[in-house]
Amino acid sequence: NRQGSIKGLVYSSNFQNVKQLYALVCETQRYSAVLDAVIASAGLLRAEKKLRPHLAKVLVYELLLGKGFRGGGGRWKALLGRHQARLKAELARLKVHRGVSRNEDLLEVGSRPGPVSQLPRFVRVNTLKTCSDDVVDYFKRQGFSYQGRASSLDDLRALKGKHFLLDPLMPELLVFPAQTDLHEHPLYRAGHLILQDRASCLPAMLLNPPPGSHVIDACAAPGNKTSHLAALLKNQGKIFAFDLDAKRLASMATLLARAGISCCELAEEDFLAVSPSDPRYREVHYILLDPSCSGSGMPSRQLEEPGAGTPSPARLHALAGFQQRALCHALTFPSLKRLVYSTCSLCQEENEDVVRDALQQNPGAFRLAPALPAWPHRGLSTFPGAKHCLRASPETTLSGGFFIAVIERVEAPR
Repeated sequence: NRQGSIKGLVYSSNFQNVKQLYALVCETQRYSAVLDAVIASAGLLRAEKKLRPHLAKVLVYELLLGKGFRGGGGRWKALLGRHQARLKAELARLKVHRGVSRNEDLLEVGSRPGPVSQLPRFVRVNTLKTCSDDVVDYFKRQGFSYQGRASSLDDLRALKGKHFLLDPLMPELLVFPAQTDLHEHPLYRAGHLILQDRASCLPAMLLNPPPGSHVIDACAAPGNKTSHLAALLKNQGKIFAFDLDAKRLASMATLLARAGISCCELAEEDFLAVSPSDPRYREVHYILLDPSCSGSGMPSRQLEEPGAGTPSPARLHALAGFQQRALCHALTFPSLKRLVYSTCSLCQEENEDVVRDALQQNPGAFRLAPALPAWPHRGLSTFPGAKHCLRASPETTLSGGFFIAVIERVEAPR
């Protein structure tokens, strides 16, 4: 297969001589681990099913690290051109993950992937369509070996090959080895599985609205947390989901339809413009608020939103101002009993400071509720009770960077 791929490259890409080809293949082999990571993250082989893995590696090397098909490339140049932006983004993302700035520096750590690339693949079972036992049986029939519920994070770190586990703290969350690709799996495509980060499952789980409840998802897109809420509600009750981005809402509607969700009402509307006195929301006892943030806990955001990894003081101030307004607004809903505030930020200004200021503006009305005592990473001790908050990171919880606070009304609303 490798020889056939290389022959095709010789005849189609107009390389000048065998020495040039040999040098290209040697360099490709040097960067093999790096190229494998970039190709997998970009989903190149999923999109171009006729492209053989060895040929893909040579082509991507020439595109990203070599001469870039100058004066040649034939049909391969056009094929790679369709994926060029994504491949370049994934290479840049890999550098961010591994803390390097030059391509050559990737070789020094190529055999030691950064903490983000080592994260397991977390898969939430959509209980609106199936159950964990049936999903486990399906994977067993596909040759996977189920190891039961993990007893610690070390069990998750040790996952390899075709072994998988149940998360030690999260119900219905299956855990597969890092780099397991399930985007084309029939259960995922049918909406039976939701590919969702471990920490991202916390907000809905901690809000825990009982079936039949009315819930507001204040900044809902792209919809994974909304689908989790619907599963907890068993499709009974109502979710009012707001977001200002029409494109993200359209994608979210597709996700919810695939997941079999019928209890959600989507609205292209600014949550801050939603009136708490509107009769439609008089039975809203639960609110999930996951507002726009710097994304400093998610390395992938640093490429999609320039400066997200290290937000400037001005941007951080603006984001924290919006987050505090949104949280204070949510606390004015008259029937509210419990609220979960979450971000994918590591910045104190967007997390503990926002929660502290909101509670100070509502003295005696709300309190921070103790949440998931077994979770190992707690909030920063910046004010009394902040330890009730949860934090997450690749190093401490095998997840993306996250912050969660559970806020409860001290007295039942009239």
